[in-house]
Amino acid sequence: MYHGSFESNFSNLKSGATTFVGSDGAERVIPEWPDEADGLRIGYMEKAGKRFVAVRVLDDKADVVLRNELLLDAPSHMGHGKRFSPEPTIIDDDPAKQLLNDIIEKNPDQRAELKAIRDRMPWGKKAK
Repeated sequence: MYHGSFESNFSNLKSGATTFVGSDGAERVIPEWPDEADGLRIGYMEKAGKRFVAVRVLDDKADVVLRNELLLDAPSHMGHGKRFSPEPTIIDDDPAKQLLNDIIEKNPDQRAELKAIRDRMPWGKKAK
Protein backbone atom coordinates (compact mmCIF):
# COMPACT_ATOMS: atom_id res chain seq x y z
CA MET A 1 0.00 0.00 0.00
CA TYR A 2 1.29 3.45 -0.94
CA HIS A 3 2.23 5.69 2.01
CA GLY A 4 3.35 8.84 0.16
CA SER A 5 6.74 10.31 -0.61
CA PHE A 6 9.64 9.16 1.53
CA GLU A 7 11.15 12.61 1.91
CA SER A 8 7.88 14.12 3.20
CA ASN A 9 6.59 11.26 5.31
CA PHE A 10 9.12 8.75 6.59
CA SER A 11 10.44 10.78 9.52
CA ASN A 12 6.89 11.07 10.94
CA LEU A 13 5.70 7.52 10.19
CA LYS A 14 4.46 5.68 13.29
CA SER A 15 2.72 2.38 13.94
CA GLY A 16 -1.01 2.84 13.48
CA ALA A 17 -0.59 5.61 10.88
CA THR A 18 -3.71 6.26 8.81
CA THR A 19 -2.60 9.32 6.83
CA PHE A 20 0.34 10.77 4.92
CA VAL A 21 1.19 14.16 3.41
CA GLY A 22 0.59 14.36 -0.35
CA SER A 23 2.81 16.14 -2.84
CA ASP A 24 0.50 19.16 -2.61
CA GLY A 25 1.00 19.35 1.17
CA ALA A 26 -2.52 18.10 1.93
CA GLU A 27 -3.17 15.22 4.26
CA ARG A 28 -4.21 12.02 2.49
CA VAL A 29 -5.91 9.02 4.06
CA ILE A 30 -4.24 5.64 3.65
CA PRO A 31 -7.08 3.51 2.23
CA GLU A 32 -8.45 0.51 4.07
CA TRP A 33 -6.64 -2.70 3.21
CA PRO A 34 -8.67 -4.74 0.72
CA ASP A 35 -10.23 -7.99 1.92
CA GLU A 36 -7.78 -9.94 -0.27
CA ALA A 37 -4.89 -8.57 1.84
CA ASP A 38 -5.60 -11.11 4.56
CA GLY A 39 -2.05 -11.79 5.74
CA LEU A 40 1.15 -9.85 5.30
CA ARG A 41 0.77 -6.16 4.46
CA ILE A 42 3.59 -3.87 3.36
CA GLY A 43 3.52 -0.08 3.33
CA TYR A 44 5.82 1.57 0.82
CA MET A 45 6.93 5.09 -0.08
CA GLU A 46 8.37 6.69 -3.17
CA LYS A 47 11.82 8.22 -3.13
CA ALA A 48 13.06 10.74 -5.68
CA GLY A 49 13.77 9.15 -9.04
CA LYS A 50 10.75 6.79 -8.95
CA ARG A 51 12.44 4.45 -6.47
CA PHE A 52 10.06 2.66 -4.14
CA VAL A 53 10.97 1.47 -0.65
CA ALA A 54 9.24 -0.73 1.92
CA VAL A 55 8.80 1.19 5.18
CA ARG A 56 6.17 -0.69 7.19
CA VAL A 57 5.19 -4.32 7.81
CA LEU A 58 1.81 -5.27 9.26
CA ASP A 59 -0.44 -8.19 9.95
CA ASP A 60 -3.51 -8.55 12.16
CA LYS A 61 -1.41 -8.48 15.36
CA ALA A 62 1.54 -6.16 14.69
CA ASP A 63 2.49 -2.94 12.92
CA VAL A 64 6.25 -2.45 12.52
CA VAL A 65 7.77 0.73 11.08
CA LEU A 66 11.14 -0.23 9.62
CA ARG A 67 14.26 1.51 10.85
CA ASN A 68 15.95 0.77 7.51
CA GLU A 69 13.81 1.06 4.40
CA LEU A 70 14.24 -1.62 1.73
CA LEU A 71 14.56 -0.67 -1.93
CA LEU A 72 11.88 -2.67 -3.74
CA ASP A 73 12.62 -4.70 -6.84
CA ALA A 74 9.29 -5.17 -8.60
CA PRO A 75 10.03 -8.53 -10.30
CA SER A 76 11.33 -10.27 -7.17
CA HIS A 77 9.28 -8.47 -4.52
CA MET A 78 5.93 -8.13 -6.30
CA GLY A 79 5.87 -10.85 -8.94
CA HIS A 80 5.52 -10.86 -12.70
CA GLY A 81 3.28 -8.17 -14.15
CA LYS A 82 2.67 -6.31 -10.87
CA ARG A 83 3.41 -2.61 -10.60
CA PHE A 84 3.41 0.17 -8.05
CA SER A 85 0.17 2.11 -7.90
CA PRO A 86 -1.82 4.39 -5.61
CA GLU A 87 -4.23 1.46 -5.37
CA PRO A 88 -3.27 -1.53 -3.20
CA THR A 89 -1.33 -4.23 -5.06
CA ILE A 90 -2.02 -7.85 -4.12
CA ILE A 91 1.04 -10.09 -4.41
CA ASP A 92 1.39 -13.87 -4.25
CA ASP A 93 3.06 -15.83 -1.46
CA ASP A 94 6.43 -16.43 -3.16
CA PRO A 95 7.24 -12.74 -3.76
CA ALA A 96 5.85 -11.93 -0.30
CA LYS A 97 8.22 -14.45 1.29
CA GLN A 98 11.17 -13.00 -0.59
CA LEU A 99 10.18 -9.45 0.31
CA LEU A 100 9.80 -10.18 4.02
CA ASN A 101 13.06 -12.14 4.15
CA ASP A 102 14.87 -9.22 2.48
CA ILE A 103 13.26 -6.78 4.94
CA ILE A 104 14.40 -8.92 7.88
CA GLU A 105 17.93 -9.07 6.48
CA LYS A 106 18.01 -5.27 6.11
CA ASN A 107 16.62 -4.77 9.65
CA PRO A 108 18.48 -7.18 11.94
CA ASP A 109 17.66 -5.12 15.05
CA GLN A 110 13.94 -5.66 14.34
CA ARG A 111 14.33 -9.35 13.50
CA ALA A 112 12.26 -10.67 16.42
CA GLU A 113 9.24 -8.48 15.60
CA LEU A 114 9.44 -9.22 11.87
CA LYS A 115 10.04 -12.93 12.37
CA ALA A 116 6.95 -13.09 14.59
CA ILE A 117 4.90 -11.67 11.70
CA ARG A 118 6.50 -14.14 9.28
CA ASP A 119 5.76 -17.05 11.62
CA ARG A 120 2.06 -16.14 11.60
CA MET A 121 1.87 -16.46 7.81
CA PRO A 122 0.71 -19.85 6.46
CA TRP A 123 4.04 -20.10 4.63
CA GLY A 124 6.10 -18.52 7.41
CA LYS A 125 7.26 -21.45 9.51
CA LYS A 126 8.92 -22.93 6.42
CA ALA A 127 10.80 -19.70 5.60
CA LYS A 128 14.47 -19.33 6.41
